[in-house]
Amino acid sequence: MRKLGCLVLLIALIGAAWFGLQHLGGSANKDKLVVIEQGMSLTAAAKMLEKEGVIDSASGLLTYAKVTRSPSVKPGEYQIKQGMSAGGILKMLASGKALQRFIPIPEGMPSILVYERLMAAEHLTGTIEVPAEGSILPDNYSYVRGESRAAVVKRMQAAMTKTLAELWAQRKPSTVVKTPEEAINLAGIVEKETGKPSERRMVAGVYSNRLRIGMKLQADPTFIYPITKGKPLGRRAFKSEVNAANPYNTYVYPGLPIGPITNPGKESIKAVLDPLETRNLFFVADGTGGHVFAETNAQHEANVGKWYDIRRARGEM
Repeated sequence: MRKLGCLVLLIALIGAAWFGLQHLGGSANKDKLVVIEQGMSLTAAAKMLEKEGVIDSASGLLTYAKVTRSPSVKPGEYQIKQGMSAGGILKMLASGKALQRFIPIPEGMPSILVYERLMAAEHLTGTIEVPAEGSILPDNYSYVRGESRAAVVKRMQAAMTKTLAELWAQRKPSTVVKTPEEAINLAGIVEKETGKPSERRMVAGVYSNRLRIGMKLQADPTFIYPITKGKPLGRRAFKSEVNAANPYNTYVYPGLPIGPITNPGKESIKAVLDPLETRNLFFVADGTGGHVFAETNAQHEANVGKWYDIRRARGEM
């Protein structure tokens, strides 16, 4: 009986020790972000975790890792949850599943603003040039601490290349654009001209009609682009700017501008590849965030008059 009692006590002590090794919670009273640097050993990581208050004992964690034959840690940024067990911590650090950060690129964001957002993003490394206009697919992109900005841009551009190829293969015979590059060009104008998803195919239809008959597009965002590179103008346009002879200005030159004026989203690209069949050639703001469309210039002038009345009532004119 005495031997049995000693055995039970030994098992209890081993169990308590094992429990203690599994639960090495430190002084941190909340979740903690930790960074495992490239080339950091498990021993160095354990000491760092102890210093950060994530665990109480680096030696205890190392003992647990040795007993369980835990794999080596992988570099990255990890979020350690409060009260996480030693096993949970080691499993996370060995997984390589580092914390994901996100950088949103909304539809219609020009490349100069994509550049500024990337350069301002925390924990990205390196510098980049302003990406080619129209080469970035708007989306919400994830990245990990220490990743290069160039690598993130490469993913954004690869996403646009892939998406454009897929949509181009599905284009309808009614589309007026002849190449994927023209699709991006026209889609950028559609993107800038309407913020209402329900209007995209109609706006695309109007511009498609104009292109077919050689009528100037007269899209305001095109003459503004060379002035601001896609940023908001922030004031009324000058008459000299409307009449400026630059290759982006669709008030001066017929056809598409020399290049894209923004990074269009997937839905705007789809709209120009499948425009709404319409006889409309004109549109103007309706005061609600949308537009009113017209087939003839006379109808359009009447709609413009109503829009001016709305602006005067608002004190904008």
